[in-house]
Amino acid sequence: MKNEVKKMVAVAMIMAGGVVSVQAQITDSAVAKETVTNPSIEAFKKKIEANPNDTDSLVKLATAYQDAQSWDAAAATWDKLIALVPDWAPAYYSKAYVYQSAKNNDAAKKGYEQYIAKVKPEEIESSKPNLAYAYFFVAYMEQKDNPAKAKEYVAKSLEYNPGNQEAQNLSQFLNS
Repeated sequence: MKNEVKKMVAVAMIMAGGVVSVQAQITDSAVAKETVTNPSIEAFKKKIEANPNDTDSLVKLATAYQDAQSWDAAAATWDKLIALVPDWAPAYYSKAYVYQSAKNNDAAKKGYEQYIAKVKPEEIESSKPNLAYAYFFVAYMEQKDNPAKAKEYVAKSLEYNPGNQEAQNLSQFLNS
């Protein structure tokens, strides 16, 4: 079964014109979990093996996984970075982005809320674009279950980015 899955993955990658290699790992339930890799990912993994506290390489590895759309690996790498630097807000934003890209909106919402909570007052000015989006995403997710929170968050989103048409539309909808 393992060889069969590996062959199917290899054929799929060849047919898709993939330049990255895929390693299939089989669990007891015979479900394949794919880990995407490429030379850049492998280089960062080696750096981190040599120095597990290399935060710069962890950021670059997480970003490389994101670029390869290997969402589980990217999220796990952001978790490693968050464990090392728990107050670094951008890691939470990036992890939320990963979950959103993986279509896990509940985890993305939680990540954006964590990001909002981690941004320090002295970082607000430089973080306005990300804050605007984080507040908008949470507002969008809360609009049905918690309209009061959604109104508060969309107003905050517009405070940071008054020109965001989607936030303006959501605000108008929530306040009508």
